[in-house]
Amino acid sequence: MKLEEKTLSSEQVFDGVLIKLYRDEIELPDGGKAVREVIRHPGAVCVLPVDGDGNVWLVKQFRYPFGTVTLEAPAGKLEYGEDPDEAAARELSEETGLTADSVKKIGSLYTTPAMIDEVIHLYLATGLHEGDQHLDDDEFINVEKRPLADAVAGVLNGEIPDAKTQVILLRAEKMIGR
Repeated sequence: MKLEEKTLSSEQVFDGVLIKLYRDEIELPDGGKAVREVIRHPGAVCVLPVDGDGNVWLVKQFRYPFGTVTLEAPAGKLEYGEDPDEAAARELSEETGLTADSVKKIGSLYTTPAMIDEVIHLYLATGLHEGDQHLDDDEFINVEKRPLADAVAGVLNGEIPDAKTQVILLRAEKMIGR
């Protein structure tokens, strides 16, 4: 059986600041009909800065939906049509004050493929140079540096529940081997 669903109609039912919600009527692989609700998102980037000593630079910020402070890799939303490579360097500088000699793409991930079309592009930043943060007006972020092994332990012991940060830390550990 060919596992493909065909869009028959699509109606935007919500137009928010960050997301757009669509209600689509689709045709199933067996010819039946169904409804899919899809959140459209411009995508995002996630950058893991790693210094020459094997330390990673993470950010702490309050996450409103969960009512708590989280520890995450620097990340940010793309503007529609924005080049992810450029956005990665921008977010690194904005959130941490760091610039890097190399910002290399190491993969992508689908956040919630059953209902959101968001893709997060993952980057590893090396050859770091310190500077000043320049946060958006509504951002309040603290930067924390720790050994990669300690951050990976934070993934495994539940200290770091953020999915994009878990993925990028585990990929980096595999790639760098520290």
